[in-house]
Amino acid sequence: MPHPRVRLDPTDAPIPDGVLAALGDRFTAVRAELGLSLDYPADALAEASAVAAEPPGLPERDETDLPFFTIDPPGSMDLDQAMYLERDGEGHRIRYAIADVATFVPVGGHLDRETRARGQTVYCPDLRVPLHPVVLSEAAASLLPDAVRPAFVWDLRLDGSGELTSAEVHRSMVRSRGRLDYAEVQAAVDSGTGDDRFLMLREIGQRRMAQERERGGASLPMPEQQVRGGGDGGFTLEFRPPVPAEEWNAQVSLLTGTAAAAMMIEAGVGVLRTMPAPTEDAVQRFRRAARGLGADWAEGLGYGDFIRSLDRTNPRHLALIHEATSLFRGAGYTAFDGEVPAERQHAAVAAPYAHVTAPLRRLVDRFALVVCEAVCRGAEVPDPIRSSLPLLPELMRESDRRARAAERACADATEAAVLHGREAETFTAVVLDHTEKGMDVQLVELPVLSQVTGDRAPLGSQISVRLETVDIRAGSLSFVHP
Repeated sequence: MPHPRVRLDPTDAPIPDGVLAALGDRFTAVRAELGLSLDYPADALAEASAVAAEPPGLPERDETDLPFFTIDPPGSMDLDQAMYLERDGEGHRIRYAIADVATFVPVGGHLDRETRARGQTVYCPDLRVPLHPVVLSEAAASLLPDAVRPAFVWDLRLDGSGELTSAEVHRSMVRSRGRLDYAEVQAAVDSGTGDDRFLMLREIGQRRMAQERERGGASLPMPEQQVRGGGDGGFTLEFRPPVPAEEWNAQVSLLTGTAAAAMMIEAGVGVLRTMPAPTEDAVQRFRRAARGLGADWAEGLGYGDFIRSLDRTNPRHLALIHEATSLFRGAGYTAFDGEVPAERQHAAVAAPYAHVTAPLRRLVDRFALVVCEAVCRGAEVPDPIRSSLPLLPELMRESDRRARAAERACADATEAAVLHGREAETFTAVVLDHTEKGMDVQLVELPVLSQVTGDRAPLGSQISVRLETVDIRAGSLSFVHP
């Protein structure tokens, strides 16, 4: 089961020291097993420090007069995106600045070699393993407030329905005027403070969501899995529902990704993020989960419309949104140069799509941004970038594998920690699938998916399962169906 990022957030009571120690040991072991290291080679660190001190080839264009702002989780320092929004008749104009990591990481250097090996930032509950050294990702290349930075600036125009009417990208110097988080933006909109920046973001987001519905897409921010303290001295696992502002913000990123994909397809060169449609088996498994958690998916109702209909204040519905990621398997990257690939769709977006908005945290974005900027100038894509494109799908495939494995293993350990001390208790679960060893089940009252041994029960039925063993350091649970 794919897991979102897990966050340890014991607010009401301390997590027992022994459990914390076991969790810490498991997180450390997971990183060691997967070769995820915080340490950078000395030559890559030296190169990062040098380019941070004197960035080469900064753009001549200057847009530091535009009041860009960023929206990120609280405490974030690796700020990839900043936006400036304007009304444009019945529509909007978006200037979307993306960190110009290519300026700091020349192809063929020590940093390039190391970032290719890493592929992306990997998030664990206790820390993150960054793609770039922090001297770049949290300083010289990050779009921090009041700092002048090089950026790829997307200039996107939308009509009154939210349809994209034009798109271009150029390099420029920018300066963010403010760092905000999602809760601040949501609170400002909800309280009616009148900040037009946020009202425009809501309008853009809602219009783009309507566009997505019309084309059959369903790209929703995933709930974050949180560990919270309880009044009994233990702790529990729950999902934090994303606030609407997160989805509005995500729609700007998705818009930019679809614009980039269209640009590269027209030019006949680039790299797309592709995803096949869900299989019938995956759809039926999800229907069983929905039925078991009290949210029947009516025949004839589209997947996206069903997901949007779920109540994000209902823990069972949040668990379903989390489980919905299992519908879409096989996501990958498709590079091309000359002949445009026949398979170019991203099923969840319901359109061709490319990753271009998170270069501080994802390798492929750096290359795709350079391609798009060259295409917009009518220039040739630089040979070092062009020759790297065929290598990116495999580099990102391996990186995605490691990241998913780390997130899954850490989430498994966290689930084991939450259930520590509850051995021999029984829980209500929904049968999702039959396996060689028994059944896959989703617990009804906790966001935990696990395997169960014992007699099989009908698919989609609710059963009682007994927790037999918990091993935090192995990240494992065992249930039995009596």
